[in-house]
Amino acid sequence: MKELELILKGRVQGVNFRKEVKRFALDNGLNGFAENLEDGSVRILVQGEENKIKELVSWIKKGPGISFIEDINLNWREISENYTSFFVKKKNNYFIDKFEAVRNLFKLNKKIMRVPVHVAIIPDGNRRWARHRGKEDSDGHKKAAEFESVFSLFREAKKLGVKYISIWGFSTENWKRNEQEKECLFNLFLRVIKEFEKEFKNEKIRFRHFGRKDRLPKDLIFEMRKLEKETEKNSEFNVSFCLDYGGRDEILRAVEKMIKTKKKINEENLECCLDTHGIPDPDLIIRTSGEKRISGLMPFQSVYSELYFYKKYFPDFSPKDLRKAVLEFGKRKRRFGS
Repeated sequence: MKELELILKGRVQGVNFRKEVKRFALDNGLNGFAENLEDGSVRILVQGEENKIKELVSWIKKGPGISFIEDINLNWREISENYTSFFVKKKNNYFIDKFEAVRNLFKLNKKIMRVPVHVAIIPDGNRRWARHRGKEDSDGHKKAAEFESVFSLFREAKKLGVKYISIWGFSTENWKRNEQEKECLFNLFLRVIKEFEKEFKNEKIRFRHFGRKDRLPKDLIFEMRKLEKETEKNSEFNVSFCLDYGGRDEILRAVEKMIKTKKKINEENLECCLDTHGIPDPDLIIRTSGEKRISGLMPFQSVYSELYFYKKYFPDFSPKDLRKAVLEFGKRKRRFGS
């Protein structure tokens, strides 16, 4: 039998976090307690089999419910007092305990939880991830396109309050890559789109494709158009894939539309002809792999986007990493030229 003390910081009070921890602990034969601390953190003391305690820690790190974990401190120690069950420690009575928890949640939100409405991700580093492990380039793309990995980012973004997320999967410059790699990528995109179909319907997620539709494989275009049509009335969360997309190409196509429809060339009409028409400009652009450029992602829309460059390759980019980026965004002051 082992004992572990955890101190958790983040959005952990006022969101039924202790109740969820208690349920998990009891289901897994763990004893101890969870209590709110005055600084807004939560303290958990848990006793039981070491592997079960480690399962609890892994589960907590994912941020159950609408909680999220900003920081976690673990202290393994000798058992000082035996507990026969798991319970929630409350301060004074139920109403005071609840009031304190909600107050701390409000203080946290007021301090750091300014959330970007639209997050765009440049998922860079798939091939380097594979090469560092002695694998084929395609293995990096396959790892990056795993359904659970990608969808876990969507879940996290939605939980944090983000409304739109865009992922750049294939640029207009990527046509220069060899035929084998392009075929691998297109097959992965097709598989991912089909896998998303059921979940997007269940989760009320709207799908959009940004980019050209005249050069991609016909079966991929068919599935994307189908998913766009089937989810066009969804509004709870929005996912966009940028495939055969380039920022300069997007602007040129928009200008061609304006000329063809004889619209006056101005900023408002140009915005209406862009692929992103109808959704807000990206507040936050994240690029993985350590490269510090946006390589033409939404150049018209990104003039006031906050940029976040992360050293990890995209196959290793996790929901926790996304939370870090959103927390960093919340601490920045945006002046929009004023």
